[in-house]
Amino acid sequence: MSTSPQESVRRQNLGALLRYVHVRGATSRAELTSRLGLNRSTIGALTADLATAGLIDEGVPQETGRAGRPSIVVRPRSSRVYGYALSIELDRLRAARIGLGGKVLDVRAADRPPGADAGPTVAGLAALVADMRRTAPVDAVFVGCGVAVSGSVRHHLGWADATIEPALAAALDDHRLDPRPGGGRPPILGRTADLAALAEHTRGAAAGVANVIYLHGDAGVSAGIIAGGRRITGYGGHGGEVGHMVVNPAGRLCGCGSRGCWETEIGERALLHLAGRAVPNAGAAVSAAVRAAREGDPDARAAVVHAADWLGFGVANLVNIFNPTVVVFGGTLRELYLAGTDHVHNRLYAMALPACRDHVGLRTPQLGDDAPLVGAAELAFEALLSDPLSR
Repeated sequence: MSTSPQESVRRQNLGALLRYVHVRGATSRAELTSRLGLNRSTIGALTADLATAGLIDEGVPQETGRAGRPSIVVRPRSSRVYGYALSIELDRLRAARIGLGGKVLDVRAADRPPGADAGPTVAGLAALVADMRRTAPVDAVFVGCGVAVSGSVRHHLGWADATIEPALAAALDDHRLDPRPGGGRPPILGRTADLAALAEHTRGAAAGVANVIYLHGDAGVSAGIIAGGRRITGYGGHGGEVGHMVVNPAGRLCGCGSRGCWETEIGERALLHLAGRAVPNAGAAVSAAVRAAREGDPDARAAVVHAADWLGFGVANLVNIFNPTVVVFGGTLRELYLAGTDHVHNRLYAMALPACRDHVGLRTPQLGDDAPLVGAAELAFEALLSDPLSR
């Protein structure tokens, strides 16, 4: 059945209003009127529809200290409307129930044995979600599931989305996580760096910034790229593999078969090797090496200086190519950047074009390790935010 132009506009306005409240949190009707360019009566009708659908609450704000009648405040119903966010990492699994508005309602985690294949991994995630499902309110509405998958898991284990997605969908369905409408929606997959970039762009260190690069380090190095406010994910969602950008043709052999890839200079294994330390499966060893460098260990200090210099080298190239406003360092690269900030800045200013570098802000994640989960939740909410009354 076709939709009339008037109904189409109404649905677009409902989505725009709900998205604004989802991102900004409690918002007055007056602000919505100003920001969305709609009149007061239209805003009132839209909020009434969303309230009836159980997506928002409306109420009088607390004392403002101003004369006159206060504007009604609109709030997302975070406790009643939620999605699941899952994260598949090299050494652990994480799952969260996240409410509308980005509020983390519940979190679970479990170890993931090194090298575990897709079967045990998806079963472990399904068990975490099933455990969370038992604590969700009976009248709460489940809207979808987003999954952040580490690029290192894909590359090191040879996983493909075509393998993970159906296996995870079947595991979730077997656990009958949510038999109500929406419960049968398949999970939506994304790369860890890409979803962390989305999260920091939506409500973190790069909130409201249209051009962002999020660099994520674990066993490898990858990037989430936002240009003009849109995610750049590449064909099949495999873009942003900046760790395999060749920066030193005479450098070490990379696991991909090439030589001198960026991750052979700044990755976890490279840093630990230069610091004379064992290479474990967990990223905690990077923090220990950085701490040792700060405490005067000469090998650790030399390793940090070397890696930080190459970090700045690669960032300068990316800044020249994408001209971002913000670069965010996440995962193990956060520790490296904080320990070698001066070296990163020096290399950036020596190599990047002034027109590209002068406005760039270098930052660490505001959402910390939760950034991939928050980004995965944004995937889960996207269908609802695009058409709030289509459920």
